[in-house]
Amino acid sequence: MLRTNQSFLAYAEMLYEQQERKEAIVMKQYAKGQRLLNQDEAASKVMLVKEGITKCFFTEGNEKEYILEFLGKGEIIGEIEFIRNIPCLCTIEAMTDVTVYAFSVSYFESLLKRDIGLNGILLNVFAERIVNTSSRASYQQLYTIEHSLTKLLDLQTKQSIKLSKEDMAAYLGVSVRSLNRGLKNI
Repeated sequence: MLRTNQSFLAYAEMLYEQQERKEAIVMKQYAKGQRLLNQDEAASKVMLVKEGITKCFFTEGNEKEYILEFLGKGEIIGEIEFIRNIPCLCTIEAMTDVTVYAFSVSYFESLLKRDIGLNGILLNVFAERIVNTSSRASYQQLYTIEHSLTKLLDLQTKQSIKLSKEDMAAYLGVSVRSLNRGLKNI
């Protein structure tokens, strides 16, 4: 539900402290509700979340949103778009105040070419995403909305965040009407 990656965060912190050119990695702040990346637009930076929580979602042709993940400390953003040289696949929006390490594209590219440690971390990130996506899909098929909703409400409490009914429904892949029925049942 909330993805974090402490080893990637430690790696980014080390790079930030040791960088020779201070423009290679900069810290950027985003206020709650502000967008870090926009679907179908070009990304100018690859970012890693230092503090805060974001939501990663895409908007379908019918204007419905589907939340893929909630991303926290140590989660990377914009790397797939950089690697594949494509516009942003999803929108990333700050759910709390967020601080990121923003890597310049040229610096990230040089790291990919010369730093085997970064490549190993990225392989682990990609593998983790595949596992999470497939297990989430099977979970949504096997369990009731009420069960998934209970887990989502627990996440809200643990992280001290407030999700709107629309965000909860978008994350669970159901209509707000189905969500309301699930809330009523629990």
